[in-house]
Amino acid sequence: MTRSRGLIAGVLWLLVLAAPADAQDLDPRAYVRVPVGLTFAISGFSFSSGAVLADPTLPVQNIHADVWTPSIGVAESFSLFGRTAQALAVLPYSWAHVTGDVAEETHRVDRSGLSDMRLRLSVLVAGAPAMTPQQLAVSARKPVVGVSLMVSAPTGQYSPEHLVNLGSNRWAVKPEVALSYPVGEKWLIDVYAGVWLPTTNGSFYPGTATRSQAPIGALQAHVSYSLSLKAWAAFDATWYAGGQASVDGVNRGATESNSRVGATLVFPIKSRHSIKVACSTGAVVQHGTDFTTLSVGWQTGWLNRRPAQKRDPNAEASKTGADHPKTTAGARWCP
Repeated sequence: MTRSRGLIAGVLWLLVLAAPADAQDLDPRAYVRVPVGLTFAISGFSFSSGAVLADPTLPVQNIHADVWTPSIGVAESFSLFGRTAQALAVLPYSWAHVTGDVAEETHRVDRSGLSDMRLRLSVLVAGAPAMTPQQLAVSARKPVVGVSLMVSAPTGQYSPEHLVNLGSNRWAVKPEVALSYPVGEKWLIDVYAGVWLPTTNGSFYPGTATRSQAPIGALQAHVSYSLSLKAWAAFDATWYAGGQASVDGVNRGATESNSRVGATLVFPIKSRHSIKVACSTGAVVQHGTDFTTLSVGWQTGWLNRRPAQKRDPNAEASKTGADHPKTTAGARWCP
């Protein structure tokens, strides 16, 4: 039993979630196999510095922002048509200190409030049937094909008369397809391809304009190495292009075509908690945002107990001559 618990604990720590961002986000091991019936509570804190809030459609030049963002979230794994699926919700809050030139004069603003909420549904369509912790702990590593749909909801602070806002005042969705390919016992290669599809903002500055944006395609690649049963490190890279913006039908700014690189380290704290440390920066920035981000995240997870099966002691005794208590697998292995 001790050995089985150790194997299952290792399975639980294959996945550490972080608050998803946008086309520039780097998210290694987002499509690894996990047992169904797991609930994750997550929190994180990130600091970004540079042209984080740059918008070519606004009359602001030489913009620089320092943005502090704590976030909280929850995730749940479950079976969807016999495949492993996961739902995730993350709500961030931000403080921003921004400087920029407007009409050749330097201005400074401070913002604090909610940022846009992120929701994601992912399904591992191949290589990862829905399994219990016991089944997953003894199963062989296989290539996994996954799909997901990310939704950015306009919950962020937004004022049409402001040049700088924490929210986008629009919805956006991102369908994505991914391949997670194990190499040997320690290495894992992840490749994702997705596209952001933003809706229009009908209350753009100064409040009477309509801002629209073309789709933004994004590619991610990650190479990670398992340092132990519960710890891993990864090298991350992404490239994104597109996003031509327009205001009232008139194109503003250039099409983005940039890349970012980063690194991620995950390590356990006791048996059911883990810490994730990550950093990323612009590698080749031709047009658009250029910034550096440092982040720290915490996660804990637990198995949901299955409802206890009601027994009739008299019926059991009549069949076997004794009362034999039964325990479901979910209750037996719940941490």
